[in-house]
Amino acid sequence: MNNSHGQGNPTEDRPDEGDGSRGEDAVSKPMLVVVFDVESVGRRVIRETIGAVADILYLTDVPAAERAEVLRRADVIFAQHTAKDLTTDELSLIRRVRLLQFYTAGVDFIPLQALPADCPIATNGGAFAEPMAEHALAMTFAAAKRLFIEHHHLAHGAFHQFVPNRMLGGRVCGIFGFGGVGVATARLMRAMGMTIHAINRRGSSAAPTEWIGTPAHLDVLLRVADVFVIAAPLSHATVGCIGARELSLMKEDAILVNLARGEIIDEGALFAHLQGHLAFTACLDAWWVEPIRHGVFRMQYPFMELPNVIGSPHNSASVDGGHHVALQRAAENCRRALTGAQPTCLIGPDERMV
Repeated sequence: MNNSHGQGNPTEDRPDEGDGSRGEDAVSKPMLVVVFDVESVGRRVIRETIGAVADILYLTDVPAAERAEVLRRADVIFAQHTAKDLTTDELSLIRRVRLLQFYTAGVDFIPLQALPADCPIATNGGAFAEPMAEHALAMTFAAAKRLFIEHHHLAHGAFHQFVPNRMLGGRVCGIFGFGGVGVATARLMRAMGMTIHAINRRGSSAAPTEWIGTPAHLDVLLRVADVFVIAAPLSHATVGCIGARELSLMKEDAILVNLARGEIIDEGALFAHLQGHLAFTACLDAWWVEPIRHGVFRMQYPFMELPNVIGSPHNSASVDGGHHVALQRAAENCRRALTGAQPTCLIGPDERMV
C-alpha cells in the first residue's frame, strides 16, 4: 500500500472546523481518529463516507506532544496495525472508545491481547471480497481445466487433446467461512452452475445456499465438496483444523482453495496428501510463513515441485482500486459506531490471538 500523502492543511478533512477551532456546532460531534497514514484520495473516500456525523483527525498530522490528548478525545479509532501505529503508552488511552476498527479483514498477525480488554474491536470483513472471489474462481478453473498441467506438457511436446478435464456445473462448492469473501465466492460459483454448501459460526445466512452448517459439521462439508474454499479467519478454533484426518475425508479429485491463512491447514499433512493423491489439487493463495506477517516467505515442504499445486503470492486482494474500497467499507463501520448503530464484524475473545 502506498502510504504517502500530500501534506496540505491538516484541517482539510474537517470542513466543519474552519480555521481549526471547534465551533459551537462541532462541540457535540463525535471524533474519528485515523492512526495510520492515508494518502489524499483515501482521505477523501473516508470523509465522503463519514459525512458530517463526525470530525476526523489523522494522528500522523498531529504534533507528538498532542497525540495523547487526541487519543483521549477519540470516539472511534481507525487503525491499520496498532503495534506500529501506536506506542505502548498510547494503547492504554483508547480504553473508552466506542470502536477500534481495523483496515484489514485478517488481524491474527496483530497483537490484539495488548489492547484494552474492554475495547470493542472490528475487522474489515469482506473488504476485498469481490477480487478474492474472482481469484478463487480463477484458481478453481485452472485446476478443473488442467491449464497448468497441459501447458507444461505442451511445452515438452506432448499434446493430450483427449485427456478429460472437468466441468464445474452440477458439482458442489463447499465454503468454510461464509462471511463477505465466502458469500462473494458463492455468487460466482453458483453462476458456474455449482451447488453451494457452506459453514459459518451461526449456521445460517441471508445469502442463498443449498446447505449450511456450523463448524461442528465440517466433516459433512469435507465429504461432499468437489471444490473446498477456505475463507475463515484464523483463530484458536480454526488453527490446524484441516489435518490428515480431514483431508482423508475429501474426494480423491477434490480441489482445495485456501484464500485465508496457511495455518488453518496442517502443512505437512497437506504435502503428504498431495503426494499420495495426484488427482487432488491444492490452490494456495495463503501460506504458512509470509512476508507481511512474518517478515519472510518460507515453505517447509517443496509444494511448487508438485504437479497438483497451483500457487499465488497471497495477492488475491491486490487489484487496482481495492485499497479505496477497503477504506470505504471500514469507514462505513466506523460511521455505524459514530451514529450509535451496531458495528459489524466484531471479534470475540477466541480471535484475540497473540
